[in-house]
Amino acid sequence: MGTRAARPPGRYSLADSMPRRDHHFAPTLWQPGAPVSEPAAAPLSRDDVVHVARLAKLALSDEEVDLFTAQLGTVLAHAADVAALDLAHLEPSTRPIVVENVLRPDEPRPSLDRAEVLAAAPSVEDDRFRVPRIGGEAP
Repeated sequence: MGTRAARPPGRYSLADSMPRRDHHFAPTLWQPGAPVSEPAAAPLSRDDVVHVARLAKLALSDEEVDLFTAQLGTVLAHAADVAALDLAHLEPSTRPIVVENVLRPDEPRPSLDRAEVLAAAPSVEDDRFRVPRIGGEAP
């Protein structure tokens, strides 16, 4: 594979963001059926983080690469632990707890007196609130 010509800082082409054949970023972090106690793949490496940062056009210091390698490794390990849980016996849900109808019954109740409310309005027309026209639209 040929080498790429160096580009000046801040000038990139689409080819710069495409993975090269000799360097793919495709780690497999978890395989279905893999137990939680055994790692399914090699942990995230510094090279993986540097490669992703390059694809995202991020300039990271060595300290940031070390920090993000540890943080992303922790996140991916947690995601693998969650993915490895046996949840077949659980129903799909949108909430962690069962929620019954939490609304009160819709029953008519006395409300504010119309004349009293309109008396407090800054502008009234034909027993309704008068509001400024929006965007010059005709009624």
